[in-house]
Amino acid sequence: MKKLAFQFFMALLIMPFVAGNATAQNKPDHKTEITKNKVIVLGMIHGGHLTSKRYSLPFLRRVIKNIDPDYVLAEIPPDRLAKAMAGYVKNGVVSEARVSRFPEYKDVLFPLSEHEKFNIIATAGWTSKMANVRRKALEHLSKDPNRAQDWQAYVAADKAMNAKLKGHEDDPFFINSDAYDAIAKEGLIPYAKRFANDLGRGDWQSINKAHYTLIEAALDNHSGEGATMLITYGAGHKYWFLEHLRQRDDILLVNPAPYLKAAMQHQE
Repeated sequence: MKKLAFQFFMALLIMPFVAGNATAQNKPDHKTEITKNKVIVLGMIHGGHLTSKRYSLPFLRRVIKNIDPDYVLAEIPPDRLAKAMAGYVKNGVVSEARVSRFPEYKDVLFPLSEHEKFNIIATAGWTSKMANVRRKALEHLSKDPNRAQDWQAYVAADKAMNAKLKGHEDDPFFINSDAYDAIAKEGLIPYAKRFANDLGRGDWQSINKAHYTLIEAALDNHSGEGATMLITYGAGHKYWFLEHLRQRDDILLVNPAPYLKAAMQHQE
């Protein structure tokens, strides 16, 4: 009996520790690993899509279908998207001026949105006021004798950039490559640096920051969903965005090349 009583007493002593250990082991771990979103940055050539055989609108349509995005972060100002979509739903045509000037949206993205399951997120930090200020400023700079050296440097860099891109202007594989980004970045340095204080909020650095602020907000809002997010902007912006996107640890940047290859191999 004394032995049984002693064993019972020891059981009472160790019970809290056993229970505590069991609770610790069974406690759910709330630190779940984030499921990274896939992000694909696809450079657009705007009006060039209308005439290009290599980077045509039908080809672009196949690429987007292959990517099968959940969200498309488009070069559309937030205050223009609803109006553009309302007009398209009503008349089957994108008539909103800022959106209709981009055939990749007017003739590809909006029609695709009828059948594909993706949401368009407007992320362009551009306004008509900024465009007017920039246009007038550039016109003035081109005629200002005191800024002739700056203007000549800008024109020379643009000419050199176009020479390097000659033959590749509508090559979707080259446009969406690191080589293209390096050429674009180098070619835009004089424009970005020499006119940084002349173009209002539409200078190269400021406009990219404005775009990226909205892109970043969209990425933050949908972080951890395991979604596929497609960013579609003029190809010249691509290097700027990628440099910043590579600093994020909650996304997986995906090379668009496999989607381009698949679109080339499977003609509609």
